Amino acid sequence: MNLVNIFVKAIFIENMIFAYFLGMCSYLAVSKTVKTAVGLGAAVIFVLGVTVPVNYLLENYVLKAGALSWISPAMADVDLSFLAFIMFIAVVAAIVQLVEMVVEKFAPALYGALGIFLPLIAVNCSILGGALFMQERQYSTIAEASTFAVGSGVGWFLAIVAIAAIRERIRYSDIPKPLKGLGITFIITGLMGIAFMAFMGIKI
Repeated sequence: MNLVNIFVKAIFIENMIFAYFLGMCSYLAVSKTVKTAVGLGAAVIFVLGVTVPVNYLLENYVLKAGALSWISPAMADVDLSFLAFIMFIAVVAAIVQLVEMVVEKFAPALYGALGIFLPLIAVNCSILGGALFMQERQYSTIAEASTFAVGSGVGWFLAIVAIAAIRERIRYSDIPKPLKGLGITFIITGLMGIAFMAFMGIKI
């Protein structure tokens, strides 16, 4: 039940986009069509689902104070936590590079549609945010960290697909010229964020 709670909270109550507004650059730039939004959203789910558990293991078995005691009791006093940021970023960059190569190999059309924003997942703040939230919340098992990661990815996926569907619909609407494009997208995102605030009242 605890894993279900973490999963649901990550999607709706602590949504990366609507609760923390993380990853907004890719969210706004790649949400012009549902097809590209689905592709990028799936890539974010995969990257989060891999990097957060890997960073969890790195945090608990290498970086934390005393984490290296499993190697030798003499290393129980070693504290490498000051390397957390750079190690988390290195893991994210490595996994994103892997995703980029796979997408280019097996889905060249999607690779072309995503353009520069696929490698930019490496600097997508929602990806690093997932690792930092994992570190802050001190999940007790790798299953909890993995559930949080996948839930956060699904939440980001739902957010970008939803805004992409809305943007496709309003493309032919009578929108005032000053608000066309990013203007109306910011307004809709704000309204969706307010709507998602309703989930914050749910006690899980």
